[in-house]
Amino acid sequence: MSKRLLGVIAAILMTFGIMGLSLEAKAEMQTDVKLSTEQQEEMKSLQQDALNQKKEIINKYVEYGVFSKEKGDKIITHLEELYIKMEQNGFVPIFHEDDYKKHRSKES
Repeated sequence: MSKRLLGVIAAILMTFGIMGLSLEAKAEMQTDVKLSTEQQEEMKSLQQDALNQKKEIINKYVEYGVFSKEKGDKIITHLEELYIKMEQNGFVPIFHEDDYKKHRSKES
């Protein structure tokens, strides 16, 4: 019984710790940063690599029957739209509080 209680307490503390870290990271994130052209090019290359790898993963899921072709295409379109938004913002991530709350409410 005491091991179970200790486990529950540890899980609760870790949950609050993780929540605190994410709030702290969000508070520290600067939204008025402007990357240099060189930095943007480097981020563009990294983001393109990540996008291509994500597309490859989604296509494998389609191939293995985890996703339908339509679902895979929809996910890839969404990823491409996110990439375009990042590109338009100079590859500086944007965090919208309302989007985060909306996403969290869908998970519940």
